[in-house]
Amino acid sequence: MSNLLSRLACVGAFAVLSAGSAFSAAAVEPKPTPSVEQRLSAMEAYFQNTDPAVALTDAGKTTVAPPVGVPGPGHNTWMMLSAAFVFFMTLPGLAIFDGGLVRRKNVLSVLAQCLGVTSMVTVIWWAVGYSLAFAHGNPFVGGFDFAFLRGVTSAPNADYSPWVSHNVFSMFQLMFAIITPALIVGAVAERMRFQAILVFVGLWMFVVYLPITHMAWGADGFMNGVWNPHATIRAIDFAGGTVVEMASGWSSLVLCLIVGKRLNYGKELFAPHSMVFCMVGAGMLWVGWYGFNAGSALAADGIASNAFLTTTLAGAVGSGTWALAEYFVRGKASVLGFCSGIVAGLVAITPACGFVNASGAILIGILGGLVPFLAVYKLKVWFKYDDSLDVFGVHGVAGTLGMLFTGILADPAVNANLTGSIAQANGLAKLVVAHGLWVEQLKAMGLTFLVATVGTTLVAYIVRVMMPVRITPEEEDSGLDLTEHGEEGYIL
Repeated sequence: MSNLLSRLACVGAFAVLSAGSAFSAAAVEPKPTPSVEQRLSAMEAYFQNTDPAVALTDAGKTTVAPPVGVPGPGHNTWMMLSAAFVFFMTLPGLAIFDGGLVRRKNVLSVLAQCLGVTSMVTVIWWAVGYSLAFAHGNPFVGGFDFAFLRGVTSAPNADYSPWVSHNVFSMFQLMFAIITPALIVGAVAERMRFQAILVFVGLWMFVVYLPITHMAWGADGFMNGVWNPHATIRAIDFAGGTVVEMASGWSSLVLCLIVGKRLNYGKELFAPHSMVFCMVGAGMLWVGWYGFNAGSALAADGIASNAFLTTTLAGAVGSGTWALAEYFVRGKASVLGFCSGIVAGLVAITPACGFVNASGAILIGILGGLVPFLAVYKLKVWFKYDDSLDVFGVHGVAGTLGMLFTGILADPAVNANLTGSIAQANGLAKLVVAHGLWVEQLKAMGLTFLVATVGTTLVAYIVRVMMPVRITPEEEDSGLDLTEHGEEGYIL
């Protein structure tokens, strides 16, 4: 009896939620009035982040139109906050973090690159970027249904969320599109022309980022195992192991090899000019990562709370693991080591955060701190490439590692979508139960590696034909702040 009363108590709350919705459109076109059972089912759909249309049509005898144009206020609020958190990761988080790692004469160049990328990618996203990433098209790229954000209104897009406004979802995804190429330029910091960087980023978005995003997250994406019943590669990527981390990491390695090393690289010490900036920036990135990972649940629900938990654990464990490894190798645990471990742990957990439990997050955090440490301190020395801010060593290596262990450690008790109706339809559920998902993860990793490396090579050489890519030795000696922007970061 008490359960029935509590369910009936929700009716009033749902009436408030429904205000202004399509239910009120009866004045234009009369529709059946929803029954109490249907209202209760729709309210439960809101709390469980499931499709309200199913609740309204299946709960009672009469068919009632679902609430069109009315997002769930709690879910929508969380997604707007998450979008702001992810934007905070780029401006100011990444700008301050990377700015502290370069030499003093180049600090403004990093800030300018983050600002320039933000402006350019936003325009691309408005014009065709969002559409090519998330509109229906073919398995590899979307169509033009949402070009110029046409039809991207406050009404939810049921392909991605039944309760989040389509325009909020598009802005949330814009923040991912901004930070990904902004990460890449860290690999060629202190030596690449500002104009060349902007042209490179503009082309790279179309050749690499948008296709990978559609394949991984588009409703009809080639490797969207969770939400595409016809996915060819049945992989899972919760918050961007392929889309952000692998795409930026492997692209950064290719770009730094093509652009070449900094002047006197290996002959003089290129020490960070401000470890205070680095630590503050790392803290900002960690805070923003909660929007990055927990926001990728596209709801304020239990999956988001799990992502919040696993993100915290992996970031903290990755930080301590990197510093501990540094202590054993060098006899000291540096602030740079702690900060690098934070980012590496967060990168590694990104594709897994909504699919693994707490123990899985601890293991990923340990590996995320240790393996990138070895890549930065050993692999970079062995192969003598100049990845200025270790974008490949941290994002490329940790992102690749995280994708693999997402397939190994994915737990359907954490995320029921791993065994839901779509997962049943495309065979993902059987792979999860049989512990064979890691094979699909390898396929997705291989495809992402291929698109990122081949695409980046193509774009980089096109830019080299179009304009000078490297600054001159004299300009490099003077610093990019003065030669590229006519300013100085510090007037002493």
